[in-house]
Amino acid sequence: MQVHILGLGSIGQLLAHNLRRVLPSTHDITLIYKTQRRAKDFLLHGAVVNVEREGITSSSKGFRYGVYNSLVSLPTVAVESKGGVSPAGDVRLPKDQIESLIVATKAQQVLPAIQTLLPHLSSDATIVLMQNGLGVYENLIHDVFRNVQRRPHFILASNTHGAYIKGESTTVHAGIGTLQFGIVPDPLGRDFEAGFHDENVSKLERRLRLTDIESPVDDPAGQRYRSLRTTVSALLRMEQLNVSWKPISEVQSVMRQKLVVNAVINPLTAIMNCRNGDIFASASTRRIMRWVCQEAAKVLAAQQLAETGSWLDDLSKQGVDTDTVDVGRMPLDLSAENLEDQVLQVAHDTKGNISSMLSDVRKGRFTEVHYITGYLLKLGKVYRVNMPCTAMLHELVKARGHIPIDQML
Repeated sequence: MQVHILGLGSIGQLLAHNLRRVLPSTHDITLIYKTQRRAKDFLLHGAVVNVEREGITSSSKGFRYGVYNSLVSLPTVAVESKGGVSPAGDVRLPKDQIESLIVATKAQQVLPAIQTLLPHLSSDATIVLMQNGLGVYENLIHDVFRNVQRRPHFILASNTHGAYIKGESTTVHAGIGTLQFGIVPDPLGRDFEAGFHDENVSKLERRLRLTDIESPVDDPAGQRYRSLRTTVSALLRMEQLNVSWKPISEVQSVMRQKLVVNAVINPLTAIMNCRNGDIFASASTRRIMRWVCQEAAKVLAAQQLAETGSWLDDLSKQGVDTDTVDVGRMPLDLSAENLEDQVLQVAHDTKGNISSMLSDVRKGRFTEVHYITGYLLKLGKVYRVNMPCTAMLHELVKARGHIPIDQML
């Protein structure tokens, strides 16, 4: 198996470290750095990834690595030799070498990155998306992988682990969370969740099964699904990260809930220039939170209603009596009241943290606002839900980003 990790901030390094610890050394893990300087820093610190957890630091080594030059040229590669790690010069990645790609970059960086790596991605490859916000997968399908016959497999993941980089070479695993992922349905029709619908198994014992991705015996399309199976298997091995494979509908619900939490905490901290735990010190910010959660709950309910209607129309065209179909209800996790509770809980649990959006503003970088509040506003436009408070936060973050860092008082 060959795994490539693009985006080596704290979460990318946390994943690299844990994967290297659970995968045999015969499985290559390639770290793709954004700049030559960061790759050189990696070499200078021994070509190891250090992770501190509960005061104990552990190290992992045995990585290949590459440099993604300003998101324009192809990666260069360096290899680990018996005498140590040394650069291999401008060695280009052979076509279609990327079997499994974990993308842990910021949301706004994914599309140009994938476009550049496209010559190395076949339809048999697997891409794992680890971004905050929503809309990244949809953009990729619309702008890059429009041909379903040549589309790689996609895994969508939601991470709640907290981590930050300390000094020059250590990632601190500060908050123990979970990593939940689901597989985007196969456009060619294979049911990756067949185990959840197996009537030969009692409901309490039904599980998602690797054999539903690729059968180990006599699978004529095995090659097409091999990287997906091995990627899912590798992710599940990372027990220290509390990894779980869920039906994609459950993961999407979790991701929507996290989207709303981020749509409150990230903009407020970026605008107010404060840590997560400080934003609700006043009644004013609590009212803003309440308004955003109410707007989000309305637009997500409208989205679910529309998607359910489309699904029922498809069933009706297939001759199904839709009056007998259980369409379910809006998940309680996405009610306005529960969303408020989640925002307050996350703000409390991460009270000492600096949000990624505030960090980007302080460093003069583009933020992920278009994939957080921007995504909600797009839904509002589609489903005609008025979202004035969300829109105001969105515009204030964009305005904040245009003020040079040296003018912040």
